[in-house]
Amino acid sequence: MSLYPYRLYCHRTDPSRNMARFYTLSIQPTLFGETAVVRSWGRIGTSGREKTEVFSDELAAASHFLKLARRKRSKGYKPTGSCGNTAEVSSVGIGGR
Repeated sequence: MSLYPYRLYCHRTDPSRNMARFYTLSIQPTLFGETAVVRSWGRIGTSGREKTEVFSDELAAASHFLKLARRKRSKGYKPTGSCGNTAEVSSVGIGGR
């Protein structure tokens, strides 16, 4: 079971290219005591697509979560709001520099 709630909601918009995308990441416990990284993405206003990856421990899941967050940040996605997290968005540490 996850000790800390990991959730991230990002979006990327570019009106000149008619682009309005979202990307969400979360770490959730599974029914079998494992930890899953759940991500969904798509055009803002749609339900989008979803992918779940299961890890045996929370450390591996958190590492994968941060890797995905850094990758999206480098592509121009920006976090919006706190998405229920207790930490400030700027302190998430997904800049990767």
